Amino acid sequence: MHNNTIDKVEIKIQREAGCEDLPLPKAASKYASGIDLYAAASQGVIEIRPGERELISTGIKISIPVGYEAQVRPRSGLAIQYGITVLNSPGTIDADYRGVIKVILINLGKEIFRVNRGDRIAQLVIQRVSSPDLQEVKNLDSTVRGDGGFGHTGFTSQL
Repeated sequence: MHNNTIDKVEIKIQREAGCEDLPLPKAASKYASGIDLYAAASQGVIEIRPGERELISTGIKISIPVGYEAQVRPRSGLAIQYGITVLNSPGTIDADYRGVIKVILINLGKEIFRVNRGDRIAQLVIQRVSSPDLQEVKNLDSTVRGDGGFGHTGFTSQL
């Protein structure tokens, strides 16, 4: 049975000076998992040439509770329409980071892409995290798959 609710986690947010005109991040729909991030391009427009990347400020800082992280992810519309994606996707923002959130956009398209101040450039998803307790051992437990990887489960190259 579905309960049609989404867990809420309090995230404190602070605008960078000079970014009061930009919208705060918000979800585009009722059940969206991500909230939109907006470009705080101080020069108004940033051009990203094909094959190039730019670090773009969002003009905000956030405080994430311990036990959570924020993931910066691409926007699907920018990816399919223009070939624009987040280079280190997902970018991770840890609970102890208090700096301005910046997004590394890369242009994988064939045309110059212009980012205007206030454009939606990425989305932010809040996720729970676990802290690993690493324990060194001489041998790992065995599985049917073993050490098979990189195509082991059936992918074959078309090249």
